[in-house]
Amino acid sequence: MSRPPVPRRSVLRGALGAGALAVAAGPLAACAPGSSGSEPRKLTGTPSASAKGEITIWNRSGDLFKVFDAAIDAFRKAYPDVKVNHQAVDIDAKLANTLISGTDLPDGSFWDDAKIGSQAEHLYDLTDLIAPYRNRTSAYKLSVNTVDGRIYGVPWDLDPGLLWYREDLLEDAGVDPADLKSYDDLLSAARSLKEKNPAARPIHMEKDPFLGQLWLEMLAGQQGTSLADEHGKVRLDSKEYRTILNWIRDAVDDGLVTHAEYLKQADLAALENGQQALVPWAVWWSFAPQQLLKKTQGKWRAAPLPAWTPGGARSGAMGGSSFIIPAKAKNPHLAWLLYEFLCFKEPGYSAVYGPSEIYPGGLTTSVPSYAPARRADRPLFEPVAALGGQDLWKVAVDAADAIPPAAPIPAWWNKSVDYLGNNLQRLMEGKMAPDDVIDDSTKKIQRNLVDRA
Repeated sequence: MSRPPVPRRSVLRGALGAGALAVAAGPLAACAPGSSGSEPRKLTGTPSASAKGEITIWNRSGDLFKVFDAAIDAFRKAYPDVKVNHQAVDIDAKLANTLISGTDLPDGSFWDDAKIGSQAEHLYDLTDLIAPYRNRTSAYKLSVNTVDGRIYGVPWDLDPGLLWYREDLLEDAGVDPADLKSYDDLLSAARSLKEKNPAARPIHMEKDPFLGQLWLEMLAGQQGTSLADEHGKVRLDSKEYRTILNWIRDAVDDGLVTHAEYLKQADLAALENGQQALVPWAVWWSFAPQQLLKKTQGKWRAAPLPAWTPGGARSGAMGGSSFIIPAKAKNPHLAWLLYEFLCFKEPGYSAVYGPSEIYPGGLTTSVPSYAPARRADRPLFEPVAALGGQDLWKVAVDAADAIPPAAPIPAWWNKSVDYLGNNLQRLMEGKMAPDDVIDDSTKKIQRNLVDRA
């Protein structure tokens, strides 16, 4: 699978891509996602400020590695007797197998929320250590790191969904972004844009099956549901999914959709020439106006997603990462000390998200999962010039606060793209009906993935 052109979100194809949603870890256990039936290994007790030792920490290469490298420098100043060997590793190719073999393990690693459930038997149970921070950490983020009531990942980022829009085009069409409160309102706005410009296909819908399914899960998450419940039972056949799929069908039937791959050439061209003006997507879409869109830079803005029901959630999560500590790590307590610093302590989280040599305005492609680091009145990154100087921090943290809790992601999620992700594409192409997408996908996921686990 190819990766999208966004280094920050390698989580999408590298991290959540080939094997990432836990397929590399093996089948779903009978009792719960990631459960092995064995007693988990608990990590308790935090080292003192005078802690000494050496740890090896894995991160993906690229811009995020550089961000964390700078933040780890701040940790070294706070704990000068802890030596941190920070290594850039192809985590998606290496980590799962290393956890299973138990050899040459790091003491801690960046990893994707989607993998936590399937690999819990190879990870430390961090429930007791996270307990002091639990009430101030996103309920969504805790839920995707939880297996059988125990927490196995140190929650890091939140990737809230937002509605990205071309301010100039909406103004020309007489559309007030503040009025886009429901998904029916979004269709009405798209029709107004099309009346103004008959060549417009205002709403982006994702042509890549994997990203399309991830996007679908964001929309489902707004309604408090997901492809599987906490026991791994498929729940695609529901009012919530049917509502989304019918909405997609209506948008397609009315000629309101640009069906393109995320930030590939055709997608970028449609964004630049005014064909697309409405992009319901995660906060990390902010990379596009900052780095890729030249003609329309400064014209894009972010707003809350519409709601599916009156008073319903105005955001859902799309992607996300945490930190894990292998159950056979040599110095797990020191790894915890580092991750506690980066996620829950100052100046740790400011060192990650604040202005740096890599991101002079701060890291704008996610927000912290820890509420004290996510205060609207204390922004960690600056207003974004490529968004016309918009205060993206406040929009994003408000959206993050609106994300409902979720269930752990099942081990078979990635393989389900062969069924649901592909059928979703057929719906967007006008070749399949919503009920057929639900019926066919449910039957094949149950038969080929769940029943074989």
